[in-house]
This record gives sequence, C-alpha cells and structure tokens, in this order.
Amino acid sequence: MKSNQNFDDIIFENRNKEYGAYFLRKNYSNYLTKAMVIGSSIFILLFGGAFTYNKYVLDKNSNKDINHGTIKLIPPPPEKPIVIPEITPPPPIKEIDIPKATITFLPPEPVIDNLDIIETPPPTKDEIEGKVISNKTNEGIESNGAFTTPPKVPEIVEIIKVDNPEDNKIFISVEQKPEFPNGTKAMYEFLSKNIHYPKSAVNAGVTGKVFVKFVVEKDGSIADVQITKGIGFGCDEEAIRVIQSMPKWRPGRQNGKEVRVYFNMPITYKLD
Repeated sequence: MKSNQNFDDIIFENRNKEYGAYFLRKNYSNYLTKAMVIGSSIFILLFGGAFTYNKYVLDKNSNKDINHGTIKLIPPPPEKPIVIPEITPPPPIKEIDIPKATITFLPPEPVIDNLDIIETPPPTKDEIEGKVISNKTNEGIESNGAFTTPPKVPEIVEIIKVDNPEDNKIFISVEQKPEFPNGTKAMYEFLSKNIHYPKSAVNAGVTGKVFVKFVVEKDGSIADVQITKGIGFGCDEEAIRVIQSMPKWRPGRQNGKEVRVYFNMPITYKLD
C-alpha cells in the first residue's frame, strides 16, 4: 500500500475509477464545505437584512406623523335624529241621548150632565122567532129553530208536496236488479252489433277492457254514464256512445218500488 493513498484509493484500487462513484466520494468533502459556506452566507444575509429593516426602516417610519401618510380616515356621517310622531288623542266620546221611558196619561174628560139617554127596547118573542141574535139587523132567510148557528164554510186547505229524498236515492244493491230487455245474452248481442272498434286502437294494437258505470233510472232509461277504468285510443268514448244508445231497461226494485240503481259493465276490446 502506498503511503499517499487515502481510504477511497484503497477501495477503488482494482476498480474502474472513471465510474462516477469514485469521483463523488473523492470530492465529497469539497462539496460539503462549499455548501456550508454558501448556506451560512445566505442565512447571514437574510438575518442581517431582516434585522437592518426592523432596526432602521420600521423605526424611522414609525416616528413620522401619521397624518402625512396616504391613508385618510373619513369620519362617519352624523346620524339623523329619530323623530317620534306626536300621537293625537282620540276625540272624546259624546254622550248619546237615550230617550226616557214615558207613559200616556190623559186627563179625565168631563161628563156632561142632563143628557137624554135613548134606550133600545129588546125584541119581542115573535120578532126573535126564526132569526139569529146578532149586533146588526139583516134581512135574510129565517131558520126553523129559534137559536140556530149559520152553516160552516169549508176551509180550503192547500196541500204542498214535499220531495222525499229517498225517491232520488241511488242504490248500489237492491232486491231486484235492473235488467236489459230479454236478459244478459241479448245485452251482449246488442253490444257486439253496435260497438265499433276505433281505427286508432286497431292501428296501435290496443286491446283490453273498458269499465263503465251508469245509472238505471226508475223508468229504465240510462243516465250518468262514466268511465271508471279505460284504455284510451277512442275506446272509452265508443263505450259511452253504445251505452247511451241502449233501449230502456227493466228498472230495479226495492221494497216493491222502482228505484234508481248503479250498474257496472265491462266492455272487452279484442283483435282477431
């Protein structure tokens, strides 16, 4: 081993010294020294600059008159005094003149003395016979009895008919249900002959059931036709039209009387 060899030369004695690791290890101490010098210089400059700025610049500015700066404080505008409006007292309530209770008192009328009083003598028995006693004398038909009363005039009594709310009641279930003429089979035959499949429903391929609700009146006529569930495309309107064109039904009966009854009917639309 040579006397002037260092630790790096011993490690890289039989190796390629052109490799970068040998160069870095050999110059490591130089680079470290340069970095310490540069870092210390930067720290001293920063610390010295900050100290100098605080010591000389800020203290100098703080001693200046604050009014010579660029910031001006604008005083706030004076507040307007709040004016409380005067409350005008309401006018005094006037006393209402209440009429006092009075009573009529008429002075007594004097009676004139020495006046002749004319007395009417009572009728005789013959004059009373066949007549009715009254405060007036009238010529009329004499009766057989002495004290008969005139015949009573018959009173005219006006009879006002009051509508019974039960007469217009619509029943849901009755003893005898309303029925299409000639039965249910005839009803479906009527529907199949008169109902028309709307073209819009045929083109769209719409099928299904339309549920119709209507009222069978006391005379068997159809009223208040409504769609409770429809399928659209003109099928609902066609179902209403056919129901309204039906002949009169046999009305429903409750307690032996014709009554108004709700009736629900499904109408099926089906493509062949």
